[in-house]
Amino acid sequence: MCGIIGYVGRQDAVPILMDGLKRLEYRGYDSAGVAVLQQGRIEVRRSVGKLANLDRVLAEQPLSGKIGIGHTRWATHGKPSEQNAHPHRSDHCVLVHNGIIENYLALKQQLQDDGFHFESETDTEVVAHLIGRHLKEGRTLVEAVRAATQAIRGSYAIAAVCEREPDTLVAARSGCPLVVGRMNDSALVASDALALLAHTREVTYLEEGDVAVVTASDVRILDANGCSVVRPVSRITWDATAAEKSGYPHFMLKEIYEQPQAIRDTLRGRYTFESGEADLPDIGLTREEFAAVGRIWIVACGTSWHAGLVGKYLFEEMIKTPVQVDIGSEFRYRDPLVQKDDLFITISQSGETADTLAAMREAKRKGARVVSIVNVVGSTLARESDGVLYTRCGPEIGVASTKAFSGQLTALYLLALHLARVRGVLNENDGRVWLERYVALPSCVEHILKREAEIVAIAKRYAGKRNFLYLGRGINYPIALEGALKLKEISYVHAEGYAAGEMKHGPIALIDEDMPVVVLAPRDRLYEKTVSNLMEVKARKAPVIAFVSEGERELGREADAVFTIPDVPPLLTPILYAVALQLLAYHIAVMRGTDVDQPRNLAKSVTVE
Repeated sequence: MCGIIGYVGRQDAVPILMDGLKRLEYRGYDSAGVAVLQQGRIEVRRSVGKLANLDRVLAEQPLSGKIGIGHTRWATHGKPSEQNAHPHRSDHCVLVHNGIIENYLALKQQLQDDGFHFESETDTEVVAHLIGRHLKEGRTLVEAVRAATQAIRGSYAIAAVCEREPDTLVAARSGCPLVVGRMNDSALVASDALALLAHTREVTYLEEGDVAVVTASDVRILDANGCSVVRPVSRITWDATAAEKSGYPHFMLKEIYEQPQAIRDTLRGRYTFESGEADLPDIGLTREEFAAVGRIWIVACGTSWHAGLVGKYLFEEMIKTPVQVDIGSEFRYRDPLVQKDDLFITISQSGETADTLAAMREAKRKGARVVSIVNVVGSTLARESDGVLYTRCGPEIGVASTKAFSGQLTALYLLALHLARVRGVLNENDGRVWLERYVALPSCVEHILKREAEIVAIAKRYAGKRNFLYLGRGINYPIALEGALKLKEISYVHAEGYAAGEMKHGPIALIDEDMPVVVLAPRDRLYEKTVSNLMEVKARKAPVIAFVSEGERELGREADAVFTIPDVPPLLTPILYAVALQLLAYHIAVMRGTDVDQPRNLAKSVTVE
């Protein structure tokens, strides 16, 4: 969600901090600020709104120094305002914070009783004053940070600097990601490795409870018990230029067009055609353990949950094993009947989604084996799982997920094939047939992208509508949910996804000539039933936008607008239909003049509840 950047070295900190914050803009924010040690005193500059506003503040009130921290805030406690923006100060100490302090009200009362004055509505200022109190007692900055974190309950990623220790930056994390990068004469900390890539690709991810003491010449890490530890260094393989727009008007459109390559990259090197096998060396379970799996669970949030729903249809048909799909935020607050021989699959683009992490930890506590589908190498979910299947999509900057979703579906296809072969449901020849189909997917996506103009024409006809209904059946019911989510995320148009067979159980009451109905109708065993649903919609005079298989004629005569999709086996249709719906949502949003890449109120990575 919020973004953190910190720098200590021999260069001027301000340009580095601002560049890092700009690379974190995709995470979503409503205010921003920086703090720099300038001539022995920490100076703070903050603003509401986009980073351009902070640039103007810095032009009017320049800063210069060799150590500093920066932050983009997404409001949780307190409205967006300069007063609530980070960094926050307590005497000689300034800090930035991601996360939520659950016991902040009790701590705030204690601190006010001790004479501390609060200037903001945030929970973060409580942490600043806790550190400030310990500094007044004569502790070092790292001692003060450790003592403060032991008093708070909740999630946090913290970066702090202090006037008394002008060469030291201290960072700490629990429940929110932090990464450290070292160069020859400087060091950086950030909430996302993307902010560091202009300077280094060798990064160290802090683990739960870690505190890092960072100077220009050294990084020392303490674990939750205060013992010095060495954390592994990860190399980021994707280049920083991958995060640039490359001539596209928006990151989202660029990332829609990157999907053929994302699918290829996720498949690359992970199958053996001759044996019809998926080769997943980092999956963490032996063939025998996969063969012994009882029930399969899939847990995720948002778009990743939609991928998990597709996975349910896919696994139950290819593996013949029951699958339970849960939303992370619901799973973590019930007592799920996870058992020791269950396979627990988590899906997250960032690998830092708070609810998904909590669900994974609960499943591990109950003895399940955890495999995670993740895009970010070295993320918390990847590190704590028994096995991982990386999606290899590179950085996804647009808040509304596109290529990460396709990567997740591709990873699920690989995992389904692996399980089906291990469990003897598919033979060698069956495996080769499925691999041929997988390998053909990128070309099918490219075929859709080449016909973008057709979707632009459809978008023009319906961009002014305020309500949409998306209908799908079977494995494409989750894609109806995902298509509706994309439209509401970036265009602020009300849209609902529904199982087409459920339309008569409520939504049909809303259908009239002002509500376009998007119908997903691949040529599968439910096709005729979908045709019947479409006719019911037409009888109520609603405009119908039909996405159908190539060669389809019946729906083409009845629908008001038609877009054809390559005719592929039903289990492979979700990726293709999702791409077409992404383009529809994108162009409607552009026509409505909304902020496509950074929609209001949304964050890229939801690292708090």
